[in-house]
Amino acid sequence: MFAVTEPTDHVTADASTIKATLRRDALAARDALSVVERRAGAEALAAFADDLGAAAGTVVAGYLPIRSEIDPRPLMAALSARGAILALPAVRDDGLTLEFRHWRFGGALESAAFGLSVPPPGTDLVDPVLILMPLAAFDAAGRRIGWGKGHYDRALEGLEATGPRRKIGLAFAVQQVDRVPDAAHDRRLDLVLTERGPVRPKDFPS
Repeated sequence: MFAVTEPTDHVTADASTIKATLRRDALAARDALSVVERRAGAEALAAFADDLGAAAGTVVAGYLPIRSEIDPRPLMAALSARGAILALPAVRDDGLTLEFRHWRFGGALESAAFGLSVPPPGTDLVDPVLILMPLAAFDAAGRRIGWGKGHYDRALEGLEATGPRRKIGLAFAVQQVDRVPDAAHDRRLDLVLTERGPVRPKDFPS
């Protein structure tokens, strides 16, 4: 677990600088995992499918991994086998807004910005109730550091305006840090799932 000591004098480090340091260190730890460890971690997530409370018919947004992100596909397959409807995120032409496109295993995909693979334009759009979110770092209170683009924050602002969503972060345990600085617009995760099991931020400690 990584920690960044915040200054105690009158010069306070900018939160974005702290986040950048935490992101860098957590990603370095993730990158250092072997291929075998990454594969085992991905398979371990599937064992916790029942912990996510996704009843048959629940629309679940997953993602396809890039770089060394933990692979959610075994978990997504387990949820699909239980009757979940799957979706993948895609960035709209404005470069800012996420939408969620229906997807089945084996369905068509095309390359997109940021190295993503997404269902092609024209695919049916869905509103996910449960969202599996990649991350760079997280803490025990459910705070998350992503890539700094704010795509998920903006998407959740729109989705949660019409009803609650269950936000599940997926990560390797080595990506946990002591504390992630957050702002008023940041949305905390309801659960973080790692290869070691669920991290439940019940009390959202400060």
